[in-house]
Amino acid sequence: MTTAHRTFETLVDEAEAAPVDGWDFSWFEGRATEERPSWGYARAMGERLARASAALDLQTGGGEVLAAAPALPPLTVATEGWSPNVARATALLHPRGAVVVACPEDAPLPFAAEAFDLVVSRHPVHTYWDEIARVLRPGGVYFSQQVGPASVFELVEYFLGPQPDEVKNGRNPDRAVAAAEAAGLDVVDLRSERLRVEFHDIGAVVHFLRKVIWMVPGFTVDAYRPRLRTLHDRIETEGPFTAHSARYLIEAHKPPRPN
Repeated sequence: MTTAHRTFETLVDEAEAAPVDGWDFSWFEGRATEERPSWGYARAMGERLARASAALDLQTGGGEVLAAAPALPPLTVATEGWSPNVARATALLHPRGAVVVACPEDAPLPFAAEAFDLVVSRHPVHTYWDEIARVLRPGGVYFSQQVGPASVFELVEYFLGPQPDEVKNGRNPDRAVAAAEAAGLDVVDLRSERLRVEFHDIGAVVHFLRKVIWMVPGFTVDAYRPRLRTLHDRIETEGPFTAHSARYLIEAHKPPRPN
């Protein structure tokens, strides 16, 4: 039975029962689509990992992106702050020889200064540039794909109403450049894209908002049931709900040590 012929209650119940740990988005197959950035973050990250001797993956989630890299450096460490993801990442990464460290995302990194020649992160909740600069060796590289401004805000504003500009622009890449430079890093690459997202059934919307919890803070099905039902009817009548994600790629280098 296709999702188009399933009831609102069935779709919502299924989405509420689905696990939300890790960053495996395979549950959305056939139910939601998102264009991918042209730069190919996972491939580019893998190329840099293959050249590194000591690498750190910040906010690794369930470790899925790092675990997919063809080769890992002799020293590879990943951090994660949410305990269900720590367990998932450990199961994926330990067989690859990588160490997973559980640490709060807003605390100083538990590593010595100049410990890594490569730091990577995909979609970090927040980027602590001073800490990244501290743990990078001179000549080291920070390479990251991040969520840009007003990402999927068509969906956010459907539930929360119009958002102020400071909220929409809170992930502005120009601010990231300024923060990186203030920490003593040189930004050598910055690219931004907006990408089409389609939700084909209400279950995909529910699962997305349960998984990406900062989009609609405090989201529960009970709290938003009337809006969810209205959106379900709209999707059934008009087709997929369309939004646009924002992504940017940033690469910053720590200057070499003076001779």
